[in-house]
Amino acid sequence: MSRIHDALKRAEQERATSTGTHVEPAFAEPIFEQPDLRNEAHRESMPALSPTGAAARPAMSSGMNYESLLARCPQTEWSPDPLTMLFFKDDESRVGAEEFRTLRSRLYQIREKMPLKRLMVTSALPKEGKSFVAANLGQVMVRQQGRRALVIDADLRNPGMHRHFGAPSSPGLSEYLLGECDEFTALQRGPMENLFFMPAGRMVPSAAELLSNGRLKMFLQRVEPLFDWIIIDTSPVIPVSDATLVATVCDGIVMVVRSNVTPSDLARRAREEFPDKLLLGVVLNGITSGDLAQTKYYYGEAVNSQA
Repeated sequence: MSRIHDALKRAEQERATSTGTHVEPAFAEPIFEQPDLRNEAHRESMPALSPTGAAARPAMSSGMNYESLLARCPQTEWSPDPLTMLFFKDDESRVGAEEFRTLRSRLYQIREKMPLKRLMVTSALPKEGKSFVAANLGQVMVRQQGRRALVIDADLRNPGMHRHFGAPSSPGLSEYLLGECDEFTALQRGPMENLFFMPAGRMVPSAAELLSNGRLKMFLQRVEPLFDWIIIDTSPVIPVSDATLVATVCDGIVMVVRSNVTPSDLARRAREEFPDKLLLGVVLNGITSGDLAQTKYYYGEAVNSQA
């Protein structure tokens, strides 16, 4: 994990030398263990249910299938935020779009070597860009023909994913965990084919208890066979324990660190909450436009986007 350490050290150095000047549209730099992209086309054409991927995990029989999901999951009107949602319009030139494709390719590379379907995206502190990364990652996954992705807002303390998608905020995960609705009622499908969304639902005072009551694990087991990727956005790690609870039912974790903002000691502390085998890499977010020429990979983000 030395590259992750280097990323955190770099973020701290940038924070220490920041002059406080205006920041242009921000970007993020991913750091993963498998950077070789020479076989990208081959890797991205792998079967949706890879024999070495998470699809090989025994799934609980649920009686659910994709046809019943389409029939019973409500079609909802979404108004995606044009500043932060990069793939709802057919504009291949959007800043950051190609870099999300690079992240997609890297995740498929990792998936060749380990089970990987349930992906958690988190950060040490609030407003580092985790929801932005999770939402766009879900979009770029379904841009490949036949791929299906489910994005879950599991930040029950301060839900915000529905604002990125311009989608209703409930019913959602909290109502499902409380036993007030079934899977179909809690899920939404919007204008992008094969992209499904579960909002956080209404805010509740017992978030940690709900996330650990066993119903989240049951839900993931039931819907996992229907999707190629399940991307879960969580609460930040430092303030509350929710992310560590969600991590126990995930295959891998991507951490978002904001340049010039996240103290490196807090980023390291957050990273230590998870086993090495789960932490796939770090997205260094919020790089100023002046750093673009010196960095190879970037993830576009509007200046005012928050997660």
